[in-house]
Amino acid sequence: MKAFLFDVDDTLYDQVQPFARTFYRLYPERNDIDIHKLFARSRVYSDEVFEDSCTGKITMEEMYIYRVQKALADFDIAISDEQALTFQKYYEEYQGKIEVSEQIQAMLQALSEKENVQLGVITNGPNEHQWDKVRALDLQRWIPEEHVFVSGEIGINKPQKEIFTYAENRMHLTAEDAYFIGDSPENDVAGAKNAGWHSIWFNRRKKTTVVGLEPEYCVTSEEELAELLQNICGA
Repeated sequence: MKAFLFDVDDTLYDQVQPFARTFYRLYPERNDIDIHKLFARSRVYSDEVFEDSCTGKITMEEMYIYRVQKALADFDIAISDEQALTFQKYYEEYQGKIEVSEQIQAMLQALSEKENVQLGVITNGPNEHQWDKVRALDLQRWIPEEHVFVSGEIGINKPQKEIFTYAENRMHLTAEDAYFIGDSPENDVAGAKNAGWHSIWFNRRKKTTVVGLEPEYCVTSEEELAELLQNICGA
């Protein structure tokens, strides 16, 4: 029995899309900015304060303000707290309209039809917010709700190995048969390795490998990911 568990954001859907729609709604004239680089900076700043937002050191609103203000400041755009929250409001609006690509749909469908494969999700974030994304993506078509593990609901975040162990126990897995697929070396690759799982880095942005966080596998496109998982199933 193989088990493939996925991160959600920037793994099962391209997170740049709702971010780009938000940015160009507010700054339609700023075609000079590389939206992928801006998005990457926002993720860096989000990761900086994510743990503080989970422990209550800062509020979620403060985290949203921090990451948007800091990212835009890197591109010489200064915004107020109110404007940052407006950005977040529109971003959440567009996240409610996210879709799974045809390639990912086909991959999940093929995997879900295999008798020797289980599918699941482990995602960091507030419980309701992450479940909204799961439902917007209609992941229940392929992944049972009881196999969706949200850090905000469980009280443990990736890369802590305990959230992987929690999923392992709930799904009755063995670590040697568990594969985790995600976009973050720090959270997804490190977390899987900490738990003794196989790690698959979905490197959509073609980033440089982080020293000490080398994954067992690395793919850079949805097509490569689908092919890899199919090959693992056949192994």
